[in-house]
Amino acid sequence: MSQNCLKVLSMRIATWNINSVRLRINHVLRFIKEQNIDVMCLQETKTPDEFFPSEEFQKVGMKYQYYRGENSYNGVAILSRLKLKNPKHIDWCRKNDTRHISVKLNDIIEIHNFYVPAGGDEPNLLTNQKFEHKISFLKEMSDFFLKNTKKNKILVGDLNIAPFENDVWSHKQLINVVSHTSIETETLLDIVQIGEWVDVMREFVPHNEKLYSWWSYRNRNWEISNRGRRLDHFWVSKNLFPRVKSGVICKETRSWERPSDHVPIIVDIEI
Repeated sequence: MSQNCLKVLSMRIATWNINSVRLRINHVLRFIKEQNIDVMCLQETKTPDEFFPSEEFQKVGMKYQYYRGENSYNGVAILSRLKLKNPKHIDWCRKNDTRHISVKLNDIIEIHNFYVPAGGDEPNLLTNQKFEHKISFLKEMSDFFLKNTKKNKILVGDLNIAPFENDVWSHKQLINVVSHTSIETETLLDIVQIGEWVDVMREFVPHNEKLYSWWSYRNRNWEISNRGRRLDHFWVSKNLFPRVKSGVICKETRSWERPSDHVPIIVDIEI
């Protein structure tokens, strides 16, 4: 037997905009247990750190945790069965909000968890401050990953952009709607190129197929009409992609009682 054999560790990593972790704590716990998740990344936790349900997650094996939150808005968290090191965050656009955290996992992989601003209703940089904030945030991300050329990176989160035509229910009707405008999609795809990322779900699902992760609360018959958008993403650096074994969007959680309007993504990867 070779003395140089390396132990291969298979990890199951998930990302989910939970739209209030305290309101939907049972959903997250159920999901972690049923899907045997090793690393759970959450967005829109909507709670200050002192009220984050840390003990509940420890009970299901998520011993290692890093989270940043605020009252009623934003908030991101990384929960893990494996040790997390080097916790960091960046204050994008100097807003002092809680839209990003990063950690080092297993001393090898750097994970970034993002909640990109939604951008309001009007895609106008001059008249809509929320949209200007979104584009500024994306440009800062682009500058950051232009300088951060490390390998072994993962980026997950609600990026609030559906970049491709089949990431929305109607490209024609949504081309001038925030989340699918050309300035948003082009800026996001520039980040993919600059950071040498691989968009995992679009590697497993062909571009000619519809793929969504979000369905509006406004549409009660969301599953029948299926007017969705792919706002949630899972990217890996190019050197890691050969280790990715599967990627799936868990649409069934959208039918759970009092669900989030987003659904989780699960990716299995060997490290």
